[in-house]
Amino acid sequence: MCELLALSANTPTDMTFSFRGLARRGGATGEHGDGWGLASFDPSGQGVKIYREDTPAAFSKVAAEVADLALKAHCSIAHIRKATQGVIAIENCHPFHRQWHGQEWVFAHNGDIKGELDLSGPFRPFGSTDSEAAFCWILNGLAQEAVDPHNPIELFQALLGRANQLAAMGIFNCLISNGAWLFAYATTKLHRLTRRAPFTTATLADEDLTVDFAQVTTHQDVVTIVSTAPLTTNELWLPLQSGEALLLRSGELVAHYSP
Repeated sequence: MCELLALSANTPTDMTFSFRGLARRGGATGEHGDGWGLASFDPSGQGVKIYREDTPAAFSKVAAEVADLALKAHCSIAHIRKATQGVIAIENCHPFHRQWHGQEWVFAHNGDIKGELDLSGPFRPFGSTDSEAAFCWILNGLAQEAVDPHNPIELFQALLGRANQLAAMGIFNCLISNGAWLFAYATTKLHRLTRRAPFTTATLADEDLTVDFAQVTTHQDVVTIVSTAPLTTNELWLPLQSGEALLLRSGELVAHYSP
């Protein structure tokens, strides 16, 4: 399996602290050493920066350099891979990226989808993972149903319906974003945490690193982190239930489904 990480914030925010903790699990404190990736949406809407490697994140010079860049965004998604379907190769590393409806879309998945998906439509996978196939299947469905990505309720219902179908075919924990909205869905393991004033300190579980967020934020800041497993030891992470889904914008819940 793999591990997921995402950020949704109301002001351009970097994911450096969380990404450092996730990267340690990519071959050092965890077994997810088959590749890594990070996608950061430009806060002014000028596209998305994507970094991927088919090497362990914990020992990657590039991953360390990306963390040091402190890329600021309203939405970011990261992933560390343990290959279950598809060989270890750059084209099989998440997050996956496509353009649809004039927007950049990014997707990352943790799980295992059994069976064949109908990939008739404009979106086709480049690699050999079930994850990328699922992403293409989702986008083909949104296009066929003429879903409006600017309508949060319509988008949420469409993504939830597609996620439920994929969950019925195996394990489907996922993150998907167009830079404005962040959709998260859990089948087995996903957690969320919202930081807002009054801010406190946080300590990583996988590295000896503590940050006092009161020193690097304003009282208006709201940041929600979604992660496969809690990344810090002294904060209250909320587990998502099986079948639970979130739609976040600017760090806040816009839509929520809990079975």
